Amino acid sequence: MEPRITCFLTAGNPDDLLITLKQLEETALTGKTYLFGKLDNPGFELPRKAIKLDILSMMTNASVKKMAQLADTEYMLIYTKTLPLRLGEYALQRMLQVADDTRAGMVYSDYFELKGGQAVPSPVIDYQQGSLRDDFNFGSVLVYRTSEVRKAAARVTGEYQFAGLYDLRLKVSEKNRLMRIPEFLYTEMETDSRRSGQRIFDYVDPRNRQMQIEMERVCTGHLKSIGGWLKPEFARVDLRQGDFPVEASVIIPVRNRVKTIKDAVNSVLSQKTRYPFNLIIVDNHSSDGTTEVLKKYSEKDKRLIHVIPDREDLGIGGCWNAGVFHPGCGRFAIQLDSDDLYIDDDVLQNIVDEFYRQDCAMIVGTYRMVDFNLNDVPPGLIDHREWTPDNGRNNALRINGLGAPRAFFTPVLREIRFPNVSYGEDYAVGLHISRFYQIGRIYDPLYLCRRWEENTDASLDINKLNSHNTYKDRIRTIELLARINLNKES
Repeated sequence: MEPRITCFLTAGNPDDLLITLKQLEETALTGKTYLFGKLDNPGFELPRKAIKLDILSMMTNASVKKMAQLADTEYMLIYTKTLPLRLGEYALQRMLQVADDTRAGMVYSDYFELKGGQAVPSPVIDYQQGSLRDDFNFGSVLVYRTSEVRKAAARVTGEYQFAGLYDLRLKVSEKNRLMRIPEFLYTEMETDSRRSGQRIFDYVDPRNRQMQIEMERVCTGHLKSIGGWLKPEFARVDLRQGDFPVEASVIIPVRNRVKTIKDAVNSVLSQKTRYPFNLIIVDNHSSDGTTEVLKKYSEKDKRLIHVIPDREDLGIGGCWNAGVFHPGCGRFAIQLDSDDLYIDDDVLQNIVDEFYRQDCAMIVGTYRMVDFNLNDVPPGLIDHREWTPDNGRNNALRINGLGAPRAFFTPVLREIRFPNVSYGEDYAVGLHISRFYQIGRIYDPLYLCRRWEENTDASLDINKLNSHNTYKDRIRTIELLARINLNKES
């Protein structure tokens, strides 16, 4: 049988590498295997079909071009880990069968993760047009159609040290399906044992800044190629329009946060402003004593409006809508989560001042990560420097959130409204606003973001995490299609 797959791996421990090489060679589908990186034992003798390359990383765009040049088979396999790979029975045959049948540009599959000696199912999710995150989880085994890799490599411009495979994936996706096979076709070893609540902030870690700049360049080029990029031209907003009972309202949706709601309320009511403000708390039928705490506060301080919705089917987004459309809502609606608190007593005044100074429909601030006792935790200050005036609205389609605290010009928010969900609702409305309006930024820390065991995203199982990621990708898909259509009409 003629080989149909050229393989590309990263070298590492020779014993681990031998296990992977043996797995690949036993299928009879593979031809040559090329190795990037350094062998831990330079004197190690490689098997006959394995060829060591003098290139350290497969993540560069130069490496992608090299792979396109070296592959002499219809398909190419890229394995992105150095730990041993264990293929399921007929796994590569199945991947090629699906690739042949669908003419996909790339196929990937569900897999098992080896944790503590146990093979744990790790399903992935389907790729969408809006799956623009550079950290989209395909698993570690990617099978590309070589002809499409060559076309993509021919279009590579610039030099990337980190974003080569990301660039390849986006370029291939422009004309081809990236096809998920919902079958557990291989086993890989888990290398990141952190909980979901720790991993979600990797993309804003200052240590990864150079990588993020590259990823932004790649995503921006992709958006331009498919007609989804927006120029830094924004609709004007008349911040003086309308009559409101107060200048600003802090809105807190809450459900069962008796441990933290007092801190949140006190941080709002202690604010010092030159204008009247209030606090609208939408209490989503709490059952742990939160409701009783809020009733006492509202009796003492009329600035606190305690709302218990008639409906019982509201998510966080629905609660936000209840607050925004409340007749007591002010000209600006300012976010505070029920876990968190403002960093000092000038936050509201600073936010409103910046609305008028920056002439924008939404403001995103900066926050510090802290534990329950307000001690700093890594990565510390989260300032979302990737949100730039000229390209933030485009880069927002790549990143996983827009930052906090968020504040909105109420008439615009009433027009768009939040989706009635409890995850990604803020991201959805922020993307929609950024399609038309400038989003302003405040880089001084305004907000202490508590990370503790009762955060909704602190420790998600794989199915819940996949559900969240699928929804955010759907939000991106909707927004991307809207922007493509907007460009066609202009």
